[in-house]
Amino acid sequence: MCKKIAVFLFCLGVGCAGAQTPPADGKISPLEPFKKTDCVLILAPHPDDETIACAGVIQQALAAGADVRVAYLTNGEHNELAFIVYEKRITLRQGEFIHMGEVRRQESIAAMKSLGLSEDRLIFLGYPDFGTFTIFREFWRTGRPFKDILTRISTVPYKEDFSYGAPYTGESILADLKAILTRYRPNKIFVSHPADVNADHKTLYLFLQVALADLDTYLLQPKVYPYLVHCVGWPVPRRYHPELSLIPPEKFIDSQVAWQEYVLTPQELEKKHQAVLAYKSQTQSSAFYLLAFARKNELFGDCPQINFSATAAPAADQGPFLPVFSNMFTDSTIGVMGDFGNAIDEQGRVSYGVKDGAFLIRIQKNQEIHGRFSIACYLFGYSHHRPFAEMPKIRIITRHTRLKIFDGKKILPTDGVALELQRKELTIRVPLALLGNPDFVLASLKTYAGVLPVNAVSFRKITLTQ
Repeated sequence: MCKKIAVFLFCLGVGCAGAQTPPADGKISPLEPFKKTDCVLILAPHPDDETIACAGVIQQALAAGADVRVAYLTNGEHNELAFIVYEKRITLRQGEFIHMGEVRRQESIAAMKSLGLSEDRLIFLGYPDFGTFTIFREFWRTGRPFKDILTRISTVPYKEDFSYGAPYTGESILADLKAILTRYRPNKIFVSHPADVNADHKTLYLFLQVALADLDTYLLQPKVYPYLVHCVGWPVPRRYHPELSLIPPEKFIDSQVAWQEYVLTPQELEKKHQAVLAYKSQTQSSAFYLLAFARKNELFGDCPQINFSATAAPAADQGPFLPVFSNMFTDSTIGVMGDFGNAIDEQGRVSYGVKDGAFLIRIQKNQEIHGRFSIACYLFGYSHHRPFAEMPKIRIITRHTRLKIFDGKKILPTDGVALELQRKELTIRVPLALLGNPDFVLASLKTYAGVLPVNAVSFRKITLTQ
């Protein structure tokens, strides 16, 4: 019997440096040219993400005759600071948040029109800005949808949106995303990066992975190109510099992220510049930041999928390096193994394994960190034999030798989950049964020294065959 387990580790963005340092080998591969037969889907967490990350790609794809669509997860109504600067007033009334979402919707229509993409090629879902990760981890089969703390709304309020009236639940978002994928059958998808520090950006990537897994037998697997927007201290300098190229953040160097770029023509770059300026509600408060993406190129990259055999002898070079964003860990080599003893080399600080029906996580503390440390992790199981809504959504929190386990909001007994704490490392054993005996797992990991957050690791997909 074969079982696949995939693990995505995600960056919550602590200390993600952004020095203008080129990749170690000095090479970023060119993006594959678009063809007339391509169907391109741009997935944007908020209005403006599609422009700052993909305006050049959109223009090039349209010039090649490709079919291009843009789908927005939210209308971006929660950027209160931008709203105050733009409207020059402070308000917390429900209708004002909806008004802001409508403003951003109209700005995206204008921005895309300036790039040559008509309104009928845009799809607005209208789910809650800054609420989608909470929905992903807690609001499945609950009987009660997520209610936004500021808008006090629990269904999509925008009458012109694709998802108008849909409840704020995981089932609704997943169903709408699958409907878009099956309707347009894209062969190239551009989506927010799994290492993005913004919660909606990470969540859209997660929903896409679940949707593609659900549709595995119905769709040819499209190529997925993640784009990075939010990373602390990146890009630099944070001003409009069209003469510069966009460089990957320093901590992604040697991470085996397969970076690709699209190099814009001068005409495409100027159109991108104007499209960014179409977002007046955002540029009045964040012009320096948004225009920092109007550069000579656009970057896309994801860590390659890793395939391991649980029965094969592990080797130190099996797992590529992961980007990490602090001093707690060195760049971490991943291994899937039956024994931690020879799983990774001495540089590895985080390792994962499967043994005796359990998923294993080991974290080794770097010498710069003194005293106690703890972790918080999410483990979302996926099975081809059970709806994702029914799968456990596990969160584990350790505090020194103690741990708590949650499934959504529900506290679970710790039976079968083992924690072994030594002076310089922590190991957690989680039964696969607790994860719903999954085919893959979506996992995140964040570490703490005392009560202070220290480190987080980017989403990563690891496949296990046994």
